[in-house]
Amino acid sequence: MAAPASLENKVDDAIAAKIEQLDRHGYLFGQKITHSLSPLLHSTIYDGIGLNWEQMRLDSADMPLFLELIKHPKFYGSSVTMPNKVAIIPHLDELTPECRDVGACNTLFVREREDGSRIYCGTNTDVVGVRESFVQNVSDPDAVYHDRPALVVGGGGAARSAVYALRKWMRATDIYLVNRDKAEVDAVIAECTERGYGQGLYHVSTVAEARDLDAPGAIVACVPNFPPKTPEEIIAREVIVEFLSKDRKGAMLEMCYNPTPYTELAALAEDNGWQLILGTEAMIYQGLEQV
Repeated sequence: MAAPASLENKVDDAIAAKIEQLDRHGYLFGQKITHSLSPLLHSTIYDGIGLNWEQMRLDSADMPLFLELIKHPKFYGSSVTMPNKVAIIPHLDELTPECRDVGACNTLFVREREDGSRIYCGTNTDVVGVRESFVQNVSDPDAVYHDRPALVVGGGGAARSAVYALRKWMRATDIYLVNRDKAEVDAVIAECTERGYGQGLYHVSTVAEARDLDAPGAIVACVPNFPPKTPEEIIAREVIVEFLSKDRKGAMLEMCYNPTPYTELAALAEDNGWQLILGTEAMIYQGLEQV
């Protein structure tokens, strides 16, 4: 089947030629995705079960282009990453509860009606990645994180996914939020509250506040691996260290894995006696859910 003229005009010759050779194709749609492991994960699974499918990188935030590309009859779906996770939502026909409640889509999949027309659906498998990272690695969740407070570091889309997973599946009581930007934390709390799972969310902004709180059982770190430089970043790091140094320990998922999963926060967690779960685990489990 020849690629539509509109497709050939909008993507480079290499992608158009690759589509010709495949039975089905999908995309990883986002920016700064050169080092993403998602295409490798998908290709490994497809090859293992004998499918001539491939997920291709589309390093772009051009939404009109993407919406044109997904009309191709061989298109099966797409991973969606920053900065497109929120921007894609108004263009979808259906959302799963996870996608709706988190307010971000990391997976687009296609359903066909009986008449052959297509429905474009969005879901969020990041929440599954968080949940399964703990479920598959912590041998005794009742002792480690069930019915205990939790801590989320960050204020972006991954932080929202972490809050959702901790609240919906992991039996977190209070959830502490630590981030350099108070406005981002306020937005997380407001949005989670509006969507029905914002109870017990608290911004912990000082070491003194952290010192007076019970130790978390689960920590999900959702920030890039940069050393703190600004006063706000330094204070946030000090708050995290205060939680890590408490007598009762737990498990920490470090969501950052690029360019290395062994981040500064990961080292701090291990040095303080915490069980460390690498971000590659979350990537694998959310990717398996996508496939």
